[in-house]
Amino acid sequence: MGQVIPMPGADPAPAFAHAAEAFLLAHAGPAAWSPGTAAKYRQTLTALAGHLAAVAPAAAGDIAVLDTPPGAGTLAAAFTAASGSLAPATRARHLAALRSALAWRRRRGWLAGDPTSGWARPRVPVDTTRALTRGQVAALWRLDMPLRDKTLWRMLYETAARAEEILGLDVEDLELPDKRARVVSKGGMTEWVHWQTGAALLLPRLLGGRRHGPVFLASRQPARAVATADLCPVTGRARLSYRRAAELFEQSTRRLAHPSAAAAELAGLDGWTLHQLRHSMLTHEAENGTNTPTLLARSRHASVRSLERYARPGPEAVARHVAATDPAARRRPPAG
Repeated sequence: MGQVIPMPGADPAPAFAHAAEAFLLAHAGPAAWSPGTAAKYRQTLTALAGHLAAVAPAAAGDIAVLDTPPGAGTLAAAFTAASGSLAPATRARHLAALRSALAWRRRRGWLAGDPTSGWARPRVPVDTTRALTRGQVAALWRLDMPLRDKTLWRMLYETAARAEEILGLDVEDLELPDKRARVVSKGGMTEWVHWQTGAALLLPRLLGGRRHGPVFLASRQPARAVATADLCPVTGRARLSYRRAAELFEQSTRRLAHPSAAAAELAGLDGWTLHQLRHSMLTHEAENGTNTPTLLARSRHASVRSLERYARPGPEAVARHVAATDPAARRRPPAG
């Protein structure tokens, strides 16, 4: 890497900590990051700035040094010191935050290249317990939450659809009497998703007579220009973003995900993800004995291999099966 050549009119490269603060301030405000997202980025960059100051004061004092091989090496050492003992998924999150900040600095002209180029993304092992149990799903429905969030969660579970597909729905896409809707899936295909009674009871209340615009709306008026297709003509509110929907779900489910944790610990723990609702419905369908062609139609996967990790029965279902087939059992459930 050569020396950084600032863009015309670009400010001189600042210290790492100052650049981090500028990055965070550029994404502040009601129409930018949520407080939770900003807090996570700040946590990553503050910890990294501290470790970088300890191992390489020159790089900490002038981020342009990161465009040199020694500077890139010290950044790697600082990142390892700051996150090397963390779980792979957490390290991957910190790395994504760092790369986002570096990309922003390149656009400002403070860096010419990517000092993280060639870094291997932490390998995140597949978690076979991602499906929620039926008891956890029932506990989710009992949470005292706004109607919009309850309806979204019900739709995601009962349709087994991807979150982006359901958040992209407009009122015109719904066929309420038939409990189905058209979604635009991966590859741009238009497909049907179907829901059950739980979502069917909630949807009319959520819509409140609206006939046009996005189904799921943000809580407040937008603070900046929004594409017409993402704006409700009745309320003036914008379509709920995936980022905000995922953040609300994660925050709302921390207690359910960690029932034994103390209240003071919850802020540092992760809740569930929206994707787990899709995963859980398909797992529960497989446990119910739903055949593979129907599961493929429900999930809209292209192949059985893609479906396999969703259709694996959970530990509770395996335990019930083992107990029911125990040859030493004195009493068995009636056949058929």
